[in-house]
Amino acid sequence: MSFNSRFFLSHLCHFHSYFLLVCDCCDSPASLCSRSIHGSVIMSEPEEKILTEEELERKKKKEEKAKEKELKKLKALEKAEKMKQQKQEQGGSKKSAKRNVKHDDGEENPDDFVDPETPLGERKKMSKQMAKQYNPTAVEKSWYPWWEKSGLFVADVKSSKPPFVIVFPPPNVTGALHIGHALTIAIQDMIIRWKRMSGYNTLWVPGMDHAGISTQVVVEKKLMRERKLTRHDLGREAFVSEVWKWKNQYGGTILRQLRRLGASLDWSRECFTMDDKRSKAVTEAFVRLHKEGLIYRDLRLVNWDCLLRTAISDIEVDYTDIKEKTLLDVPGYKNPVEFGVLTSFAYPLEEGLGEIVVATTRVETMLGDTAIAIHPDDTRYSHLHGKFAIHPFNGRKLPIVCDGILVDPNFGTGAVKITPAHDPNDFEVGKRHNLEFINIFTDDGKINSNGGSEFEGMLRFAARVAVTEALQKKGLYRGAKNNEMRLGRCSRSNDVIEPLIKPQWYVNCKSMAAEGLSAVNNGKLEIIPEQYKAEWRRWLEGIRDWCISRQLWWGHRIPAWYVALEDDELKELGSYNDHWIVARDEKEALMEASKKFSGKKFELCQDPDVLDTWFSSGLFPLSVLGWPDNTDDLKTFYPTSVLETGHDILFFWVARMVMSGIKLGGDVPFRCIYLHPMIRDAHGRKMSKSLGNVIDPLEVINGISLEGLQKRLEEGNLDPRELVIAKAGQKKDFPNGIAECGADALRFALVSYTAQSDKINLDIQRVVGYRQWCNKLWNAVRFAMSKLGEDYIPPSSINPELMPFSCKWILSVLNGAISETVTSLNSFEFSVAASTVYSWWQYLFCDVFIEAIKPYFVGDGFISERSSSQDALWVCLEIGLRLLHPFMPFVTEELWQRLPQPGGYTRKESIMLCEYPSPVKNWANENAEKEMKTVESTVKCLRSLRAEVLGKQKNERLPAFAFCQTEEAAEIIESHELEILTLATISSLKVLLSGRDDAPVGCAFDTVNEEVKIYLKVQGTLDAKQELAKIKNKMADIEKQKEKLEKVINATGYQEKVPSHIQEENAAKLAKLLQECEFFEKESSRLEAEMGP
Repeated sequence: MSFNSRFFLSHLCHFHSYFLLVCDCCDSPASLCSRSIHGSVIMSEPEEKILTEEELERKKKKEEKAKEKELKKLKALEKAEKMKQQKQEQGGSKKSAKRNVKHDDGEENPDDFVDPETPLGERKKMSKQMAKQYNPTAVEKSWYPWWEKSGLFVADVKSSKPPFVIVFPPPNVTGALHIGHALTIAIQDMIIRWKRMSGYNTLWVPGMDHAGISTQVVVEKKLMRERKLTRHDLGREAFVSEVWKWKNQYGGTILRQLRRLGASLDWSRECFTMDDKRSKAVTEAFVRLHKEGLIYRDLRLVNWDCLLRTAISDIEVDYTDIKEKTLLDVPGYKNPVEFGVLTSFAYPLEEGLGEIVVATTRVETMLGDTAIAIHPDDTRYSHLHGKFAIHPFNGRKLPIVCDGILVDPNFGTGAVKITPAHDPNDFEVGKRHNLEFINIFTDDGKINSNGGSEFEGMLRFAARVAVTEALQKKGLYRGAKNNEMRLGRCSRSNDVIEPLIKPQWYVNCKSMAAEGLSAVNNGKLEIIPEQYKAEWRRWLEGIRDWCISRQLWWGHRIPAWYVALEDDELKELGSYNDHWIVARDEKEALMEASKKFSGKKFELCQDPDVLDTWFSSGLFPLSVLGWPDNTDDLKTFYPTSVLETGHDILFFWVARMVMSGIKLGGDVPFRCIYLHPMIRDAHGRKMSKSLGNVIDPLEVINGISLEGLQKRLEEGNLDPRELVIAKAGQKKDFPNGIAECGADALRFALVSYTAQSDKINLDIQRVVGYRQWCNKLWNAVRFAMSKLGEDYIPPSSINPELMPFSCKWILSVLNGAISETVTSLNSFEFSVAASTVYSWWQYLFCDVFIEAIKPYFVGDGFISERSSSQDALWVCLEIGLRLLHPFMPFVTEELWQRLPQPGGYTRKESIMLCEYPSPVKNWANENAEKEMKTVESTVKCLRSLRAEVLGKQKNERLPAFAFCQTEEAAEIIESHELEILTLATISSLKVLLSGRDDAPVGCAFDTVNEEVKIYLKVQGTLDAKQELAKIKNKMADIEKQKEKLEKVINATGYQEKVPSHIQEENAAKLAKLLQECEFFEKESSRLEAEMGP
C-alpha cells in the first residue's frame, strides 16, 4: 500500500463526515453524497472483521448525528429566547443594523447572500457570500448597463489592432425579436466576444430596418382600430408622421431585447435605415446606378397585393401546395374561395371551324385573354394556324399562335389560353408574338372596364363565379376537375397574389451578379456551409432584373421626378417614359429638366412610390460606415469580416449586399458568409402564430406560465378558429409554461444546436437543462472558492511537473480543450466549440478533478498537494471562465469578478477585455491523460458493479480488486489507488497480477480493458449463475470479433495487398482477443466449479 493510501486511511472517517456537511459542487446534497467518499475504514483483516467494524462505525455515526441534532435543537431554543429578549429590550429599533452583521453564534446571515442594489451603469455590487443556488435574474441584472456605460463595446477607429467587423442584420422595427433573432445574436455575440478577447478591434454595428410593408400595415391597423381612419383619410404627409410617432414609441422594444440577450453591440454607431445618413446613401446609390444604365423603368408583371395595393418582393410571397378542390378564407371576402380546380371551356372559332377547348385555374382571367397558343407540331390543330377564335363576351378576335416553348401538346387539350397582362408565362408569350396586353383588374382587385360592363366592379373571386355561370349560359362550359397547384399569398396580409402588369423601376442585375459569382469562385468571398455555394451559383447565373419600386407611403421615396410638359397630349403621370429625371433632390431635378427640355414649360412631380426595403438593406454594410462619404469608419472597417444570417435570405439580402458592395464600394462587403440553420419547434414544424409554437426569447429568459403564453395569443390577431388550435398546441408543448432559464442558458443552447444541418428542432427542455448546468457551474466555483480561502493569493506562474497527478492531468486536458475550442471557432464549428467547453467543465473539472482532490483538503497530511490543488483550481477557474465567456457572458463575468487576483498584477476591469486562452506547450501531458483514462474506466466499472450488487444500499463501501494482465497496468492502478478509492467509493483496492496471483473468489467482476479486470467483494452469497451468464455474453462478443478479424486476415491476397503496419496491428488485436478469450474461459471454469454439480 502506498504512502498516500496509508495516510488516506487515517483521515477517511473525518473526510466523510466533513464532506457530508459541505454539499459542494453538485446540484443537490443527495447527488453530492452519492458521489462523495463515505466513511468505511479499509482493512486487510478477514471479511467478518470488516463487517463488524463497519457496523460499529455506522453505530458511532448515528450516535454522533443524534447528538448533533440535539445540540441544534438546544441552539435553536437559545437563539429564539435570546431574540425574544432583544426584541423586548430594543423594540426592534436596530433591525437594519442586525441584518448587516454576523450573528453572535456564528450562524450565516441571509443578507450576506443577497446582492445589494446597484445604481444603473455602475459596476455590479455583489453579495459578500456567493448565493447557494444560481439565480439567472440576480446574476444577469446589472452587468450589461455597466459594460455599455464603460464603453467596452465601442470600436476605436484609431486602434492599431486588426479590425474585425460584423454588421447585425437589422430586425424590422415593427415588433419584437423572435427566437430566430436570438440565434443570430447568440452566434454573432459569441464571435465578437471571442475576437475581442483575441486581440481584434471589434465592431458590431447595430441597426433597425424600417420594414416598409410591415410597418405600414401595423400603423394602418392601429389607425383603424383606434380612430376608424384609413391612411387615405389622413393623407400621405400626416400618415408618414403617424408612422414616425409609432416608430419612436415602440421601436425601442427590440433594442431592450438585444441588451437583455447580452449583445455587445457598439451602440455609439446605432443606425436606422431611414435616418438621414442612410437615406442619403440610398439616394446616392439610386442616382449612380441609374446614370450607369443599371436602373431603368419598364412595364412588367409584378406580384401584386390587392389588399395592400402594392407590388411585393418574391420573399414576401408564401406558397401553399393545394392537392385538390379546397375552400380558403381570403381577406375581403365573406365566404371562402375555391382553389385547386381546373375549369375547361370552349372558345368559338371563326369561319365556322368549330371550337377550341382550353383550361384554367383562374377562369376570371379569360376576360383579358388576347390569344390561344398551340404547339407548331400538333397535327390536331395544323388547320388552325393563322386563324382566330372569338371572345364570347366582347367579340375580340384572339389569334391562334404557335409556341413550342410554352405549349406541351401532351398536356390537357394541347391548347393554352394566353393572358399576357396577368400570367408570367403568358407575359413572355405576349412579348414573343407581339400580343396585346390587357389589364382587367383595378389596384384593389376588382374587374375594371376592360373586363366588360357585365363584370365591371366585381371582386376578382366573385367574378370567377360569375364568369363560370356566364359560360354555362352560353353553352361553352366544359366541366371542372381537381387540379394540383401552388397558391401564392402575401406573408404580410395573407391576400392571394395577383400577377399584374405595372410600370416599375428595375435594377439590371446581370453584370453585378457576374461579379458576385466571380468573388465566390476565386475565393475572395467564402460561403459556409459549402453546400450553399451551388445554390449561390444557380441563383446568380439565372438572375432576373429586380423590381425595386413599391406602391407604399412609408419608405424611401424614389428620387425620380416626372416632367409634365405643357404641350403633352397625355397628362397622366408616367405616360412618357423619357420624361423621367433622376436626381439627388428637387433642386437638382429642376436643373436637369431645364437642360433636357430647354425653353419648354413644365411641372415637376416626384414619383409617389417608395423603394423596396431590400434596396436600403442591401446597402447596409456601406451605409452604416458612412458611405457615400469617405469616412474614417469606411476606410478602417470596410470591407467587414463576416456576414452571419439565416440561409433563407441568402439571395434576397445577402446576394444584393454583395452586388451593391462590389459595385458601389469597390470590394466585397464581407470576406465570409456564415449561414445558420432555421429554427423549428421540437416536432420539426415551422414556427407559426396559428400553431401557437412561436417562442419569444424573453419568455425563455424570464420564464412564463401557460396562462401568460395563452394571454399573449389572445392579444394577437388570430381568428377564433386559429386561436383554438394555437392554444391547444401551447397546452400540449408547455403544460407548465416555460421555466426561467436566463440569457446565458438560452444562448448556449442555441449555439449548441447549430450542428443540425439546415434546420434546428428547438426543444425548450434542452435550454432548461443548460440552466441547470449553470447551477452546476455556479456551485463548482463556490466549492473551489471555499477551498481557496480568503487569504489565497494566486501564483504568477505554475509548473505542472511539480504538481500531483490530478493537477497535471486537469491542466493537460484543459490545454486540449483550449486547442480544440479555438480550432472549432476558427472553422465556424460553433456547436463543437460549445460542446468542448461544456465537456471540460462538466465531465473533467466537476465530475473528476474536484472529486479527486477532496482528500487533499482534509487534515494536515497533504500540505504540498493542497497548495498545488489550490493553484490548479484557480488556474482552471480563471482560464475556464475566459474560455466559456463568449458563450455565456453574464455568469462568467460574475464568477470571474469573484476570483482572487495574483499579487503585483492589475487585472482587466472585465473578463471580456482579457485575452482568450491559448494552449500552453508545457501543460500537455499525454501520459497523465492516458493513465487517467485507465483510472476513469476503472472507476466507471466499479461504480457500475456497486450499483449492481448493492441495489438500494448504494452508500455501502466494499473492498475491490484489480486483476491486471501486465505489470505496466498494475503499476498504473497502484500509483493511482487514492484517486480510484476516492472516485469509486470503495473501502479498499488490492492490485493482483496475472501469473502471480489468483483471481479473487466470491466477487462480482467486470472488464475495464484487455489489461485490467476488476472484482468487487459481494456481501453474502454471490449470484454465480448471473456472473456466469455475464461471462458467456462477453465470450460470445469476443468470439464474433475474433471471427471477423480472422476472416480479414485469412482473405485471399491479404499478405500481398495489406500494408505491413496494418497486418501488425491486426495480429496484435487478434492476440489480445485470444488472451481475453482464455481469461474468460478460466473464469467460467472457476465459477462452474464454485457452483458445484
